[in-house]
Amino acid sequence: MENKTARLYFIDTIRAWAILMMLQGHFIDGLLDPIFRDNNNTVFAVWKYFRGITAPVFFTVSGFIFTYLLVKGDVRGFDNPRVKKGIRRGLQLLLIGYLLRMNFLGLLHGEIYDSFYLVDVLHCIGFSILGIISLYLLTSRRNHRMLPLLLLGMTLVLFVFEPAYKNLQWSWLPQLFENYLTKANGSVFTIFPWFGYATFGGFLSLLFRRFGTFRHVYPVAILSAVAMGSLLIFYSSDFFLWISKTFDIQIFADVFFNNYLFIRLGDVFLVFALFMMARNVLKNKTLLKIGQSTLSIYIIHFIILYGSFTGLGIYRFFHHAVPPFVVIPGALLFMLGCTYLALRYEDRKVAIKGNIAIVLQLCWSKIEQVFAILIEAIKTIAVRLLRLIGLAKG
Repeated sequence: MENKTARLYFIDTIRAWAILMMLQGHFIDGLLDPIFRDNNNTVFAVWKYFRGITAPVFFTVSGFIFTYLLVKGDVRGFDNPRVKKGIRRGLQLLLIGYLLRMNFLGLLHGEIYDSFYLVDVLHCIGFSILGIISLYLLTSRRNHRMLPLLLLGMTLVLFVFEPAYKNLQWSWLPQLFENYLTKANGSVFTIFPWFGYATFGGFLSLLFRRFGTFRHVYPVAILSAVAMGSLLIFYSSDFFLWISKTFDIQIFADVFFNNYLFIRLGDVFLVFALFMMARNVLKNKTLLKIGQSTLSIYIIHFIILYGSFTGLGIYRFFHHAVPPFVVIPGALLFMLGCTYLALRYEDRKVAIKGNIAIVLQLCWSKIEQVFAILIEAIKTIAVRLLRLIGLAKG
């Protein structure tokens, strides 16, 4: 029987795989010349399909890990220290998401570009963490079965009713909030339906918490994941069509015509199955560390590729202009470079943060000195003016 720490190894390796696939996906999609984007080309079609698996896996794993840690221990409700940590983490991801889209050159001209308001993966994961915390708190004083049922129910509702809400108009909202609900302005992700993958990851983590100590948990989990994945990929569309025809419910017909959410959920099941099968050979320290450093890798890749803060990224100079024989090795180098820099940062994170704190403290002390000088100067000028007009004695 494996211990609880070991059971999380395969999750870290999934997360490592997902972030690496995200890096190459962003690089190739952003730089590949459109003339080579041929869906009839087998290599490109396979790459495109597997690229579409990355985000569902990443959201699911994020929800899995956070919920797994959230319910750890016997303390429940607001007294659970993971609640406060989770709230800080969610807000931190939102802040980082906006900072990465900040252009300081634009700020110097007194302008905030529209791209600053766009919603990306960090924003959605941040809100997903806050959403899972909210569901956890709602059920913390109730039957312990309520949370998994609520998480699973949330996934099903968001996925089934996606055709009903995806075309809703939110233009009456400020753009800052509108972009969380629609892709009309260019947002990459929206809270709905992507929150559904995070809640499903939370549901899976509770199953592992409940049955993780059973002797045959992995054989059962692997077979179940393969079966569920295969059913969702190959039969879920026909199932929704059957429901629609049998009960004359239009929403299920709408799901049938664009059943990407459940099919991608099937892909997630198969990815989980593969990594669970290979869990005993995927305990390389570097691979596990990559899985634990996804935020650093994401930030570094965003700065290099999209030019956060300055706008001077690879994407600006080579957007949709690179042939395959250059973009493929370039993607490999990009993956290696971002990962290397992130791991180096993680090794020196404490020292770097300490140095940054020292610099900020020094800058603040200088600012205080400048303010003190300005205040004294203002006082002196004020006194002299009062003397000049005879309202103050010398």
